[in-house]
Amino acid sequence: MSMVNQRYNRYEKARIIGARALQIAYGAPVLVQTESTEPILIAAEEYDADVLPFTVWRGEQ
Repeated sequence: MSMVNQRYNRYEKARIIGARALQIAYGAPVLVQTESTEPILIAAEEYDADVLPFTVWRGEQ
């Protein structure tokens, strides 16, 4: 399931962006062209561009 098909609540969004920012801070490649140098801002731009390969499992629904 991609991000296009799944809506995230504010807690899931914060967790996804925070986890991605940590990855960027430790040297992971950036997935979008950006002028930002702050990992949290880069992660937010990646989230908005729908390029993050994260999936949230919510259990049975």
